[in-house]
Amino acid sequence: MRVQVERLKNMSLRRSFFLLTLCGLLAALILTALLWKGCQAVSSQYPSGGVMVDSNGVIQPLPAPTPEQMRMRAAVDLIFLLGCILFPAAGLAAAGMLFYRWKLKEPLALLLEGTQRVQAHDLDFTIPNLSADELGQICTAFENMRLELLKTNQELWRQAEERKRLNAAFAHDLRNPITVLKGNVKLLRQDASNQQALDRLESYTLRIEQYVEAMSSIQRLEQMPVQPAGAAWTDLRSELAETARLLAPGREPAICGPDMGSVQIDHGIFLTVAENLIGNAARFAQKKLEIALVLENNMLLLSVADDGPGFPPELLKNGPKPFGTAEGTDGHFGMGLYSSGLLCCKHGGDLRLENREAGGAAVTASFQIK
Repeated sequence: MRVQVERLKNMSLRRSFFLLTLCGLLAALILTALLWKGCQAVSSQYPSGGVMVDSNGVIQPLPAPTPEQMRMRAAVDLIFLLGCILFPAAGLAAAGMLFYRWKLKEPLALLLEGTQRVQAHDLDFTIPNLSADELGQICTAFENMRLELLKTNQELWRQAEERKRLNAAFAHDLRNPITVLKGNVKLLRQDASNQQALDRLESYTLRIEQYVEAMSSIQRLEQMPVQPAGAAWTDLRSELAETARLLAPGREPAICGPDMGSVQIDHGIFLTVAENLIGNAARFAQKKLEIALVLENNMLLLSVADDGPGFPPELLKNGPKPFGTAEGTDGHFGMGLYSSGLLCCKHGGDLRLENREAGGAAVTASFQIK
């Protein structure tokens, strides 16, 4: 019985409803036939009156029923008539109840509960796939929607937390330049000809402008849409070579990658990441730059390596930060790598940093392709 019920649950709604209705009507027909047979058996026990012609052609009257027997026969006929009406109605009602119980009750309860929990901003639940019918497909679609909402909420939460950290870093990094500016203002009030104070004032003003520009660029990156389009491998290699020539003059860039075919990728995001990685590597490379394009498991890998001092251990451990600086440099070491990581994540990939055993640093950006 359980096997038949499970098979019925996996049928389509239309087919299962038709099958249950047919079973209900068939049961009603069988009961009606049994009732008719029973009523006939009861009625045959009472005389019906009339006449009978025997084998000799003689007409003989039959016993007439008494009033009591006539009432009994009428009652039997009424019972049969009611059975002909009630049995089909009961069969249809039973089919409807079974259809609701086996096909509708549990999926509708799960969907109602899920809708209420989503409305209450609670996504910590699961909608199981109970059957392969239309309601089962709706449950599956609802579960996929819940997972997408959960993923979106987690991403929004991550962005909110990241924005909090950025704001904290922004406020912390602005505190020192503002303090210096205040001190230089006091010095200028005392001595308007103090050129050194003016130089420091200009330097820290420039730093504040850079921080503000960095915050604006991060917000623009978060809002940037991903629009993949076809790009030939030869075009990508040519653009990488031109970028290396402009950003790393005097170096010896070695570029390798496929020669034939094309790939679906957001051209703007790819070039922005490539410019950031090549520009960062050019600042620390001694003589050589190595740039490679590799297609691996539906991912486009862009690797940029140099022969410089490599990444600091703290950067390898914690990842790039938007306002981090490398020891011995005067620029924002982490902004280019940080924005590249954001763009890779938007394109379904990531950004990996490592120091090579032979010396130097290597950065690999991955992009999901269609």
